[in-house]
Formats: sequence, structure tokens, C-alpha cells
Amino acid sequence: MKVRIKKLDERAVIPKYTNDGDAGLDFTAISFEESKGSYIYHTGLAVEIPKGHVALLFPRSSVHKTGLIMANSVGVIDSGYRGEVMFVFKEIDAQKEHYEVGHRIGQMVIIAYPQIELEESEELSETERGTKGLGSSGK
Repeated sequence: MKVRIKKLDERAVIPKYTNDGDAGLDFTAISFEESKGSYIYHTGLAVEIPKGHVALLFPRSSVHKTGLIMANSVGVIDSGYRGEVMFVFKEIDAQKEHYEVGHRIGQMVIIAYPQIELEESEELSETERGTKGLGSSGK
């Protein structure tokens, strides 16, 4: 699948897969700003997600070394968005190093999704699990 990407800044680095078989394209920070315990990392890139697809933004596994967590757990880029791809992190440990300009800060996975039509119903089908939730399957 071809996906169009636009550099919004000459410093932007076109994302790539680091290893053959990787699901996520790695994004690189070109700048960041700190605001009230949040770090907003700019990539200088915009993407054109095909209709019927969504881009999901995840932290890289290296995030555990940084004292940061992604503020929204998983970012969502809908097919209609044409703005800059940014990654927002919250600081959880000021003693650890944070991502810097030039670091790979997150990854994007693009997946197809079905268009759902909800149908209100008085009943749902029975399952073995039923309504058990929040840890009901054990430790």
C-alpha cells in the first residue's frame, strides 16, 4: 500500500521500518516543547491515511528507559487529518533521560477497519464469559 507523506519542515525524517517484518514505522523528533509535565514531540510530517484505514501511534519499546509515557496511550490519525504527526508524553520519572531531538520517539501502524453500523437490541447473545469483567479471568 502506498501512503503519501509530506515534509512540513526540512529537518523531518521520513519514517521507515527498522527491521524486516516490523509492523510500525519509526518516527523521529525534530523538536519538542515542554508544557506542564507534558512533552510534545514534533515530527515535521503529515500523512494521508487512505479512506477505510486508520494510523495508530504507539510508543517504542525504548520508552521504558525515558521516564515518559504516552499521554493518550495510543494516538489515532483518521483518514481526514492532514496536520502534523506529533507524539505527546507525560513525565513519570524526572530522574531518567527523556527523548531528545533526533531520537526515534514512536511508531505508526496503519490498519484497515470495517465501517460499523450499530443496531440497538434488547438482548445480546449468550457467551461462556457473559458479563464477567475486570480481572475475571484470573491473574
